Amino acid sequence: MQTAWKALYNTVAVPTLYTGYQALAFFNPKVRQGLLGRQSVFESLTEQLAIARSFDRTAWFHFTSVGEFEQAKPLIDHFYPQTRIVLTYFSPSVAANAYRYPLADTAIYLPLDSRQNAHRLFDLIQPSILIFSKFDIWPNLVWEAKRRKITVALIAGTLQPNSKRLQPVASAFFRSVHQEIDLHCVISEQDAVRFKQLCPPAARIEVTGDTRFDRVYNQALVVPEDEAFLPGQSTLSAPVVVAGSTYTEEEVILIESLNQMTTVSPHLIIVPHEPTPVHVQQLTERLGKSGLTYVKYSELVEESNLSQVRVIIIDTIGILAKLYRMADVTFVGGSFHGSVHNVMEPAAMEKPILFGPTIDNAHEAHQLVQCGGAEIVNSANQLVDVLGRWLVSPQQRQQVARSALRVIQDNLGATERTLDHLQPYFSI
Repeated sequence: MQTAWKALYNTVAVPTLYTGYQALAFFNPKVRQGLLGRQSVFESLTEQLAIARSFDRTAWFHFTSVGEFEQAKPLIDHFYPQTRIVLTYFSPSVAANAYRYPLADTAIYLPLDSRQNAHRLFDLIQPSILIFSKFDIWPNLVWEAKRRKITVALIAGTLQPNSKRLQPVASAFFRSVHQEIDLHCVISEQDAVRFKQLCPPAARIEVTGDTRFDRVYNQALVVPEDEAFLPGQSTLSAPVVVAGSTYTEEEVILIESLNQMTTVSPHLIIVPHEPTPVHVQQLTERLGKSGLTYVKYSELVEESNLSQVRVIIIDTIGILAKLYRMADVTFVGGSFHGSVHNVMEPAAMEKPILFGPTIDNAHEAHQLVQCGGAEIVNSANQLVDVLGRWLVSPQQRQQVARSALRVIQDNLGATERTLDHLQPYFSI
């Protein structure tokens, strides 16, 4: 049966994916950027490997985007001293970070998952192990690794309850892939149950937790408490709400809620997920129509007086974690757009957290809600209600914040558990 699935995948699915991406690139700048980045991947890989460190072992990590990269980093830290590290990624969102990552010997976009490309990648990389992060598993890579008797592992694996991979026809196909994966390290017992639907009875499925908990906790420890992160920060005169990784849908709700608030008037720092000039311009126009005073981060100087500024727009990247440190309340975006973004960062900094209704992509978001470290808001009115309660009560904020941090601390240790299960396959 696997032979039939391989034939179907390579003769129908792969050409369809290629055609679809080419068509979508005309309308989607992000897809277009990804296709451009893939045009010279083999030349780039060859050049990077020529100057890479030389070891007997090579660990190849593949991840789709930023969050999955963060899950891989604790393992990369462990392997790096005695292992050559090769990174492949899917999304343009992570391309610059992966390329600049100091523990990567090579970093490239993953080319289209054709049989020919898989052969060529394995010939060049010569991996000792192939490690997928979370769920971005590509069939031809798995099948080619098995043909070459190379270990394949999944770390921080997760499957949402409504995942299309669990539907009847899709699950039959993915069983032909997962049966060749040597080790599944998954986030939760519920994920283990779902992965068993895609794996043979003898498959190794181990509940190890999410390595991102270790990563964000260690990062939070080095972000100073009292450092000024914004020019003019000392002039902020009211509570601060930091909204991170926002999309237009969330920004509309945040602005509406800020206009409705009468009991307390917080400063709102908006950190768009993609602060492109076009997006920032649209946001400033929306704020102008709302009557709220605003300033862009790029316009601030040390002498700036922010006491009368209601909204600060962060039109750069790379400082969100620091901004969370200065927040009284945090709002994590993505949850009104399609899927919530990183809720672990503010939790690791002991901050109370708000987000919208779409959180099934993040097991940790559910944990935060269940443990009282976060609340879900479905509208601007609900956001006004929760902010009104939290911002006038430091004691309540502190209680919620402690619960958020406890979720992080209770989930530490996934890196060590994952490494324990990897060692029999890849001892260094």
